[in-house]
Amino acid sequence: MSAPVAIVLAAGKGTRMKSDLPKVLHEVCGKSMVEHVFAAVRGAGVQRIVCVIGHQADLMRARLSGHRDVEFALQAEQNGTGHAVQMAADLLASHNGPVLVLAGDTPLLRSESLQELLDELTSNNAAAVVGTALTEANQGLGRIVRDADGQFVEIVEEKDATPEQKAIQEINTGCYAFDCRSLFEALAEVKPLNNQGEYYLTDCPAILRSQGRTVLAAAKLDIHEAMGVNTREQLADVEQVLQERDSRP
Repeated sequence: MSAPVAIVLAAGKGTRMKSDLPKVLHEVCGKSMVEHVFAAVRGAGVQRIVCVIGHQADLMRARLSGHRDVEFALQAEQNGTGHAVQMAADLLASHNGPVLVLAGDTPLLRSESLQELLDELTSNNAAAVVGTALTEANQGLGRIVRDADGQFVEIVEEKDATPEQKAIQEINTGCYAFDCRSLFEALAEVKPLNNQGEYYLTDCPAILRSQGRTVLAAAKLDIHEAMGVNTREQLADVEQVLQERDSRP
């Protein structure tokens, strides 16, 4: 089995940042958000990173060209997270092993948490592990639906959730570990049957489960690690958390 690789989703414009600069290139503690994500995956043993770019793709390539372990896949049109991951299919066609799928605007990710997701994947011979966190502040986040035995059933986005599902406090952090071949097989089955008309990456775990594959939801992350940045206010919040983390003995 090959060493783990990572797909980092970084194609979005980030209109709420009110800047022409691609969102993931905004800096936190002297380093761009996406470079914090790169550092976290390297600490989890990843030696090859596929960064999915779209908005200002040439600028993204130029700014990140110094990272020799980073390759680029272009998502010319943004049709959802599932579509974004599909753009990496050709680059990873020969990869036989684990793949982390992460958002490029989550600079608080920790290597230890990502390593735990990979460990869960391999030790359970699973097709997918969904990284989750527990929080009462679950507004706007995907909910983890489990069955009566506590086993993973599906991820439901808030815009598609029932009132009962909206009360669930276990949320999807947007961090996943997949068996690479299983991931792309599931993506081929994803349909845009949601309120946004997009191809959701979040449908893949439920598809794999329906095929009888082992799919786990593992609460290995804290809520800070799930903090995606969409506004300058959130950028400041993330910087404060990083500064506090770095100041601890």
